[in-house]
Amino acid sequence: MNTLYITGAGVSAESGIPTFRGKDGFWTIGSKNYTPQEMATRRMYENNPTQFLSWYYHRFATYRNHGPNDVHFWLADKNLITQNIDGLDGKADNTNYIAIHGRLDQMTLYHNQEQDPKHENISNSKSKVQPIATPWDTVDANNITPTLLQLFNIDPETQNPTLYQSYKPYVLLFDEYYTELYRISEARQRMLDADRIIFMGTSFNVNITQMALEIAINQNKPIEVVDPNPINIPHLYVKYHKMKAFAYIQHH
Repeated sequence: MNTLYITGAGVSAESGIPTFRGKDGFWTIGSKNYTPQEMATRRMYENNPTQFLSWYYHRFATYRNHGPNDVHFWLADKNLITQNIDGLDGKADNTNYIAIHGRLDQMTLYHNQEQDPKHENISNSKSKVQPIATPWDTVDANNITPTLLQLFNIDPETQNPTLYQSYKPYVLLFDEYYTELYRISEARQRMLDADRIIFMGTSFNVNITQMALEIAINQNKPIEVVDPNPINIPHLYVKYHKMKAFAYIQHH
């Protein structure tokens, strides 16, 4: 049976990675407290890159040295799409998983989403947008803002990112949409090809899980939900495992 696994933040919680929407994702600029949904936007990156990058660094990059847990290793040889950007599935040696929301250890050239590099024939050689490693270890913890601007090639005077010169974290932000840079067509094809889809540790709050559910429901594919407190899925062929992912793998 061709089983597709789709994982969310609950899988990485055992590795000490906090869930994205937790209270520790909040960020204060001046007197205003911003939510993760307000910080993690392309608009914030474009209009206030120093605050965006500082938040991103403290919120995500500080977890870059965390290691995979037993669930990641169990999934290492599985057909997998993850919503997590922590890269722990890669560290567990899954060589063909799709990080549908990007990876915190990588960055790309800042580019127009409308000119998705996998689809458009863009003549400018600078616009060959591919994920590359982000050298987070070059960031000076005592001098964060200047070194972050330097790392992402943003002019320290204007403090504005420049298209096809500056870099942006390889992460899908709330006001962006899935493109081929994030392997969206391949992800959809995996959903179509799957005989069964198992969701692990996800709250079903993002578009990728909705896409998978629609495909499963329309094609009468069986689905399974691994979560201590699963939401109700309006589908005839659904099985619930009311447990954490770690408990699930002990029996499968």
